[in-house]
Amino acid sequence: MRILIANDDGVYAPGLAALYDALADYADCRVVAPIQDMSGASSALTLDRPLHPTTMPNGFIGVNGTPTDCVHLGINGLLEETPDMVVSGINLGANLGDDVLYSGTVAAAIEGRFTGRPAFAFSLVSRLPDNLPTAAFIARKLVEQHDRLDLPPRTVLSINVPNLPLDHIRGIQLTRLGHRSRAKPPVKQANPRGKEGYWLSVAGDVEDGGPGTDFHAVVQGYVSITPLQLDRSFHEAFESLGDWVEGVL
Repeated sequence: MRILIANDDGVYAPGLAALYDALADYADCRVVAPIQDMSGASSALTLDRPLHPTTMPNGFIGVNGTPTDCVHLGINGLLEETPDMVVSGINLGANLGDDVLYSGTVAAAIEGRFTGRPAFAFSLVSRLPDNLPTAAFIARKLVEQHDRLDLPPRTVLSINVPNLPLDHIRGIQLTRLGHRSRAKPPVKQANPRGKEGYWLSVAGDVEDGGPGTDFHAVVQGYVSITPLQLDRSFHEAFESLGDWVEGVL
């Protein structure tokens, strides 16, 4: 079993090391991750310059690119043997609801859809690493059970782990994505030379976070597992759109 591990927090991130340590004695693990923090990169590919993989002293490979670049290289020839599965994380910070649209952690797993096995994206609902051992334990347990999964090809599992010690975790819930309201307004600032710019602000408040959502599960102390499908076609809209386009041309 060969696992490609990636992330968006960067090749030096503690969550990446924790995930590798959790899986290293289970499978042949190779790490390909961005040289720098690429949080929020989504599924961006670098097309305007070459990518230069660099092997770190610990054997991890750092790439001057995005999380998707890393997995793209890793499953398409950078490694001696093609990985059987992609596992991404452990992200420091939640990837709940609309966050998955922007998350480099989830994007790395999405790029791993071509292996034929479900890809995993793990996130700890905290910016601090105190409870990384909890997330690493959960990651190991779930990845170990991958062969029991019966899912369509190109399925991604987004897992969010509450920021709790392991003995405080109440269990696991299967969830749907919740939704946030619009993000807070950007913050306008001027640099010492008077040039104005904007800092993107924090994500919006939870708008749809009731029972059944990923937001609700983690607040209640449960690990949230949300299966993601890559077909974004809005099938239910076909009928009304058919009436709309009829006779246009």
